[in-house]
Amino acid sequence: MKKNRYLLCLLLCGFMLYFAVPRLSLFAEGLEGIFTISWLAFALIVIAGNLTAMLYSPAKAVKKRQQHRISKKSRSYY
Repeated sequence: MKKNRYLLCLLLCGFMLYFAVPRLSLFAEGLEGIFTISWLAFALIVIAGNLTAMLYSPAKAVKKRQQHRISKKSRSYY
């Protein structure tokens, strides 16, 4: 379920970049140039964060095995 959310965020970020990049002036001076660079930097951070979360999320099978092991270990009789 979370992978769907990450994919949706990536698609929305790509959609915003598709419309914004032609309108942004990278070599502008002053406040406009600072805004452009910071906006693109934040967009790249969003893309990197969502890709990292989507690619390195743990599998569900590993969680189930760990829960099964914990339940067996908790049955110790003294």
